[in-house]
Amino acid sequence: MRLSSRLPPGFEPNALTATLARLRVQGREVLDLTVSNPTRCGFAYPEAEIRAALAQPEVLAYDPDPQGSRTAREAIATHHGHGLRAGDLLLTASTSEGYGLLFKLLGDPGDEVLVPSPSYPLFDWLARLEGLSARPVPSYFHDRWHLDLGALEAAVSPRTRAVVVVNPNNPTGHFLSRAEWTALTTLCAERQLALLVDEVFADYALEPAEDRLATALQDPEPPCPVFLFSGLSKVAALPQLKLGWIAVRGPGAEAHLEALAFLADQYLSVSAPVQAAAPRLLELAAPIRTQLLGRLGANLASLDVALTGQPHLSRLPVEGGWSVLLRRPAVDADEACALRLLEGASVLVHPGSFFDLAGDGHLVLSLLTAESGFREGLHRIFPWL
Repeated sequence: MRLSSRLPPGFEPNALTATLARLRVQGREVLDLTVSNPTRCGFAYPEAEIRAALAQPEVLAYDPDPQGSRTAREAIATHHGHGLRAGDLLLTASTSEGYGLLFKLLGDPGDEVLVPSPSYPLFDWLARLEGLSARPVPSYFHDRWHLDLGALEAAVSPRTRAVVVVNPNNPTGHFLSRAEWTALTTLCAERQLALLVDEVFADYALEPAEDRLATALQDPEPPCPVFLFSGLSKVAALPQLKLGWIAVRGPGAEAHLEALAFLADQYLSVSAPVQAAAPRLLELAAPIRTQLLGRLGANLASLDVALTGQPHLSRLPVEGGWSVLLRRPAVDADEACALRLLEGASVLVHPGSFFDLAGDGHLVLSLLTAESGFREGLHRIFPWL
């Protein structure tokens, strides 16, 4: 039986994943500097309060609303502010599911979305699984990362339906500037495109520029349709509870929400317990985020100290998010370097090529790693770079 062409031709692991599995079978302890799961990073969660939030009487009732629980949406609107209303929101089981709904909403098979790169590699598959393609459009680095607005405009084709941006970006950490936002929304309005803005990391500003766009919600009346993503995975560092949301603004917002609700009604995938718990979970989230911000800042400071003795290495600015780009001499391909570090130093890092970073010479490290482990990881890998 032939499987869908939307799937990959095979499911073999890449070389880095295969090597990691082999080393672990051999009993090698590998220090992971790619960790992105906050529940495995030693943070203190208010466990009793979280359990109590999930044990409310409402979890035993099923009263589905395609947009999601009104009470949960009201709490999310209050969390974001900027005039957001419960009626502007639709709940999803995850940000990834939100992309799937929007790709269904905006495109037909064979259509495309534009994604400024470097960026998160999942977009390619999320689009492909809906019959669309995600076309990367390289950004450029000059003191900080910048969208190449001319290249974006040139890339628009008759099959282009949307532009997808991440604010702040993963893995570069750069926020959109306010000038970039104005130019981007103008372009989308002129070319009749939607703008999808992923702001899951928006609460984690580290070295933000003064002209950053902290959130797309600062623009109450964008000239093009804007769909903003966020969720508990980053807002409350609770990825296991599977609750995301889409905020809809701009021309046609009411009609777009009605169509999204129709799509969501075919699945009703968001569980009743997490919707009932959402208001309390959002109340508990701020101290958790404070812990994460402390970890991110401490690891960034440790990296800066360690780099003082490594003149051939440097890091790029980290305006926000959970990652940092380590710049190294491009003596070999990024993936070959990551394999060398894994085999030789027993440290797992991500090559920049995994995120469509142009050329070689970049490694991606997670700032979420436990502080002692992060310092140890740097100590191990520097002699190999």
